[in-house]
Amino acid sequence: MSSTTLPAPEGPTSPTISSRDHSDLAELGYEQQLHRKLGKFASFAAGFSFVSILTTIFQLFALGFSFGGPAFFFTWPLVFLGQFMVALNFAELAARYPISGAIYQWSRRMGGEIVGWFAGWFMIIAQIVTASAAAIALQVVLPSIWSGFQLVGDDPALTSPSGATNAVILGSVLLVMTTTINSIGVNWMARINSIGVTCEIVGVIALVLVFFTHAQRGPQVVLDTGAPGTESGYIWAWIVSGLMAAYVMVGFGSAGELAEETHNPRRVAPRTIRLALSASALGGGVMIVGALMAAPSLTDGNLATLGLPYVIDSILTSPWGTVLLVDVAIAVFICTLAIQTAATRLMFSMARDGRLPGSKLLCTVNPRTGTPIAPAVLIGLACIAVLAVNVGNAALFTTLTSVCIVLIYLAYLMVTVPLLVQRLKGWPNGGIAFDAEGNKLFTLGRVGVPVNLVAVLYGGLMVINLSWPRAEIFNPTGEFPLLQWAAPLTVLAVVIAGIACFPRGKTHPRPVNLGA
Repeated sequence: MSSTTLPAPEGPTSPTISSRDHSDLAELGYEQQLHRKLGKFASFAAGFSFVSILTTIFQLFALGFSFGGPAFFFTWPLVFLGQFMVALNFAELAARYPISGAIYQWSRRMGGEIVGWFAGWFMIIAQIVTASAAAIALQVVLPSIWSGFQLVGDDPALTSPSGATNAVILGSVLLVMTTTINSIGVNWMARINSIGVTCEIVGVIALVLVFFTHAQRGPQVVLDTGAPGTESGYIWAWIVSGLMAAYVMVGFGSAGELAEETHNPRRVAPRTIRLALSASALGGGVMIVGALMAAPSLTDGNLATLGLPYVIDSILTSPWGTVLLVDVAIAVFICTLAIQTAATRLMFSMARDGRLPGSKLLCTVNPRTGTPIAPAVLIGLACIAVLAVNVGNAALFTTLTSVCIVLIYLAYLMVTVPLLVQRLKGWPNGGIAFDAEGNKLFTLGRVGVPVNLVAVLYGGLMVINLSWPRAEIFNPTGEFPLLQWAAPLTVLAVVIAGIACFPRGKTHPRPVNLGA
């Protein structure tokens, strides 16, 4: 299991270790092209910034509270436990297959070429939409810091015409910046991401301290079901409120996506995958409890509509409230950067195997920067295109960002289900694995099958919960009845598009070795 302490900032790595990592990658069938610059903290930061609790809880607290009242908190540890089962499986795979494009590579090795390709396809689409959703969050923060950030009109609300247009402008500027950083080298990306994660951790700690020092009620508030609890069938309202936690706790596997740029990835990536999720769950859970304790009122409707900004505005005055909002803006920036970086490495990995249209260009690595520039630019442009949807239909954009989480959970299932099948056949065939220095790699051992089974059951139930055609989630205004079925229809559309793009007899992917 993971340690509760954060990894220390890394020092210089010896040429011997780097050479060993290069040879290790060659044994898996790939040449070292990306620059191996990341250490323990940078690897942790990749996963932590993808989850980005300061960004996502800031955005989604109101969603959970509006359906389940204060007791929605209990969906948080439940989702964490389910996702931690997934993370344990990912960690074991990361120890054996430290390759960029982790979800694609792992599912391909466990389930075959078709399963692997569609897992990668689902994940790329989901990451593009998720990066867009993260970028648009700047509109929630920047105009509150300074009115000059409202470049169009005077209404900053995301659902207003001026707010929607301004959100696209701010988000596009952010995506240009993250694309540039991704193009100039992983070293810059790692430095900026690590600084940003440090700021976010400090911000979370500061926010928690503010909440607890301004508490108006005790922690037993989490036992209050609120207004929904006075009605029959609270359990169903509580299940819907769990979507908030499900939306937040994804992306912790980013350390695996950057494995080819990480020193000693067989040992580092498994640990940081588990630690990124655990640290996010701990910090996020304390934030939720603190906000419920410090909120001026639980019944005036503000928590259900305004969420955390309502609590912060009520107890913090300028300049401290502004400082905290700046920290949230930094979290939005590094979250977008981390998601785009993960998507870039996934696209590069699939293109390197010749599995995407235009693979020759998409797998080209700039020798000076050591980064695949074409995927970074393509993903940046695709994110801006998705952002543009918000101008014409904010409800559609919200629905797209909700549905993309379904695609992520489906991609996770396309790893855990084939992995369970392989376990039942005796995987890992080589038993306990060791690295080049003789250190035992992370393994689930005898608990592999039950942990894997729980991960599959959890993933399947969560896909059903996320996809259920709820009008209150996908069509809250009632203006677009078809949006209620957005999840199954979007998944169907992505599958059809994937079938059209699937390479048939054009490539010769590298063989896989399940005993690696």
